[in-house]
Amino acid sequence: MADKKKTKKTGEPEAPQEETKETVKEPAQEPVKEAAQEPELPQPTREQQLQEKLDAEHDAHLRLAAEYDNFRKRTQKEKDASYANGKADTIGKLLPIYDNLARALEQPTEDAAYKKGVEMTMTELEKIFAGMGVTAFGAVGETFDPNLHNAVMHTEDESLGENVIAQVFQKGFQVGDKVIRFAMVQVAN
Repeated sequence: MADKKKTKKTGEPEAPQEETKETVKEPAQEPVKEAAQEPELPQPTREQQLQEKLDAEHDAHLRLAAEYDNFRKRTQKEKDASYANGKADTIGKLLPIYDNLARALEQPTEDAAYKKGVEMTMTELEKIFAGMGVTAFGAVGETFDPNLHNAVMHTEDESLGENVIAQVFQKGFQVGDKVIRFAMVQVAN
């Protein structure tokens, strides 16, 4: 019955199929040429392996010590900066008191005890500022410095030189190199 199979389309019997074995050709092996063999590198000895491991651990230890030293220096610098910033902030909050005492001293008064009390208070405040390293700047006749002074007015005055402070409206203060408040001044020429 296998020989008389009909195809679905034509109705003609199919030709018997022969079983064929596929032969797989193996690639022809070429004769092996003796290549120059690389000399084998000597395997590291146990001592060398341990020395490399020790060196790696030593390097890691040195790196950790350097990181810790950098951390310590950075935190010390931040601590110093926070102290300086806190000090500058505190002094900045006391400056309006200084300004009010300075204005009170400029006002004429007939009460000698009152005037003496204001003078004593101002003297104590100036001592405290001096003890904290605070210096005042911005006096008439100084040369104008835009890093320290804030020029709010300009005047033409032949008797004063160029870029000279003609009038001071508010004194400036600094701690070290840090300016707490710029001096408010009038500049000539």
